[in-house]
Amino acid sequence: MKPHDGMYIDGDWRPAAGTETIAVVNPADEQVFAAVPAGTADDVDAAVRAARTAFPGWAATAPADRAARIAALRDVLAARRDEIAETVAAELGAPLAFAQAVHADLPIKVAGSYAQLAATHAFEERIGNSTVFHEPVGVVGAITPWNYPLHQIVAKVAPALAAGCTVVLKPAEDTPLVAQLFAEAVHEAGLPAGVFNLVTGLGPVAGQALAAHAGVDLVSFTGSTAVGKQIAATAGAAVKRVALELGGKSANVILPTADLARAVNVGVANVMSNTGQTCSAWTRMLVHRDRYEEAVALAAAAAAKYVPGERIGPVVNAKQQARVRGYIEKGIAEGARLVAGGPEAPRPLGYWVSPTIFADVTPEMTIAQEEIFGPVLSMLSYEDEDDALRIANGTVYGLAGAVWAGEEAEAVAFARRMETGQVDINGGRFNPVAPFGGYKQSGVGRELGPHGLTEYLQTKSLQF
Repeated sequence: MKPHDGMYIDGDWRPAAGTETIAVVNPADEQVFAAVPAGTADDVDAAVRAARTAFPGWAATAPADRAARIAALRDVLAARRDEIAETVAAELGAPLAFAQAVHADLPIKVAGSYAQLAATHAFEERIGNSTVFHEPVGVVGAITPWNYPLHQIVAKVAPALAAGCTVVLKPAEDTPLVAQLFAEAVHEAGLPAGVFNLVTGLGPVAGQALAAHAGVDLVSFTGSTAVGKQIAATAGAAVKRVALELGGKSANVILPTADLARAVNVGVANVMSNTGQTCSAWTRMLVHRDRYEEAVALAAAAAAKYVPGERIGPVVNAKQQARVRGYIEKGIAEGARLVAGGPEAPRPLGYWVSPTIFADVTPEMTIAQEEIFGPVLSMLSYEDEDDALRIANGTVYGLAGAVWAGEEAEAVAFARRMETGQVDINGGRFNPVAPFGGYKQSGVGRELGPHGLTEYLQTKSLQF
């Protein structure tokens, strides 16, 4: 797509308040191929004002009519599926087939789910002698990450629109083009002016201005735990609602009765997906000591199939490449056994990282505690189920996880004791309408499905 040199505010593209721009770089070859405006506090203010003006009318729109607009948006996104995939492949570095299947198709499905929910959700209910109304919160400031750029946009914007909220979006600076494409789709779908607004820019400038703006009623942020804490503090000063989807260090627990080969292969695939740039990735694999070495051999063989440039792409930028390689060096320094990959870049140009597997990882090691956000798997052994549970729950995070066992009931019993928001049982597939979010420092609130919709609603009761 051709980049826009302005902001999408109040139903039209308008010039940016400032003159600074942000270069868009292809991480596969380090080439700058586009630029977008770097938004300022003035751009954010204009967008929030437009959203506030549009809010009463959109909130009063019948849910069926809101559903029809979201369905139209879904249809536009579906018609531009190939363009979405090509755009994400260029600015994120994702292999094209993965960009089509995940980065394009998943947000289309999520948009469709909210078109249906907007039409069917019970926005009022009777409780005793009270009628309880579920009303839109107001203006939403949505701040989205680069790792699943369109999915994260849709996962915030679609439920906000379904609820009757208006939105100002600040997308990640590394992947702004697909956000501009989304704004084009919003325009083509015929949403009223000001209901959706887009400001591209840097987090410390545009993102901070959006989180702090008095005209924003709820801030929805996905990204690192460190930045999430800053946003929560900013919003808390104004007693402003927040929804935070933050970091993870998810455990993939393989119980002794499991199909080991399948569990290991699926587990490695999960970590390598999107080049490891997934907050819910199962980056800690826990295997019983009696089958540990067998699992390590299987994992090393599986990792060898992920050839950079073929089945796996680069990480998003030079900073992320240095960060991930630094964690690999830290793992070696702390005594973990390197069985695949390593810190050396596998290709001379681009932000590439070798798919890496560590064995003999202990729970206190840095690579077992901190989110790496790259194609790096830590393998740990355990003595018994209680030991496995202690290790699985032994981080500040609690976003996702997996459990494998010969019997489903055995896996479910273990999963119920895990301190995490979502657990896949024996390779259960991703459900785009199940609630997604974390325990502990992995966040506050839930996204997707009915639970994601309720994040954007507030309740009022009338007694009579």
